[in-house]
Amino acid sequence: MEKAISYKLPTCTTNKEGAERRVGFELEFSGLTLRQTSDIIIRTLGGTLQSETAAEHKLRAEGLGDFNIELDWNYLKQKAAAPGQHPPELLDLLSDAASLLVPVEVVCPPIALSQLDQLDELVIQLRKAGAIGTEESMIAAYGVHINSEIPSLDAATLFNYLRAFSLLQWWLVKAHEVNTTRKISPYIDLYPEKYIKQLLSRTNPDMETIFYDYLEYNATRNRALDLLPLLAEIDEVRVRGCIDDPKIKARPTFHYRMPNCNIEHENWYLAQSWNIWWVVEQLASRPDHLNELSAAFLAAEQPMLGVSRKLWTEYIDQWLKNHALA
Repeated sequence: MEKAISYKLPTCTTNKEGAERRVGFELEFSGLTLRQTSDIIIRTLGGTLQSETAAEHKLRAEGLGDFNIELDWNYLKQKAAAPGQHPPELLDLLSDAASLLVPVEVVCPPIALSQLDQLDELVIQLRKAGAIGTEESMIAAYGVHINSEIPSLDAATLFNYLRAFSLLQWWLVKAHEVNTTRKISPYIDLYPEKYIKQLLSRTNPDMETIFYDYLEYNATRNRALDLLPLLAEIDEVRVRGCIDDPKIKARPTFHYRMPNCNIEHENWYLAQSWNIWWVVEQLASRPDHLNELSAAFLAAEQPMLGVSRKLWTEYIDQWLKNHALA
């Protein structure tokens, strides 16, 4: 019998209003059709179908919220958006065929930290039905996205999370054992070292400075930690003035895209991905340690060579073990 792994709770479990923080997950996989995936979610979580096209299903799960299941193929989405112009049989055929070539994406609603384990049975049922993830695709970089609500939309909190991720990003690649196909794809590019040095050199920057630095070096969705949705929540006009991409959806969450989706592996659960991101959550709540590590990173720079990724990853790995974070 499969046994789920527990979700680690971060130090900060509530937002500034005192409500329990929420986390949304997005899973990408193949092996199942859109219809099969929707049926499994409905059967497992007690959901009801709200709307559907050949490219996208929306359903509501009791006690959790609205799930979106879609095929990541713009051509089919465009055809499905005008159903009267195309025979339903053709759209259904395209939908079933597409599931062999492009991933099905399940976008879960924001779920309270204390309820995340309700997704475990869904993962089990998708796996039993034949869902396959990252390792089965040589052309598609299937992954898990984690949309973790920020505790507070203020400059100090955001600065600490950015520093925590930037200091850990090389270690995170190792910790997640990121698949080679995903490493060479542009979708999860890391923050450039120039940005990290600029970020870590700051002292208590205001929101204007955080925006300026981030958009100067990261005006793209293709980042392992895509901050554009969160920045759009703060100032959507400014973000869209820099990168006008309709896929950017304003929300008060981080958009973390690094983990593999190993759904085909027995005993793989979303908690494995979350528990590695949890290290970022914990470090972000320790400003003194952030200051210490920032100084160490800047001091590690070598003329012409920058900071050694290998040596810094080893240093961070040992530091996290010494502080009971890994």
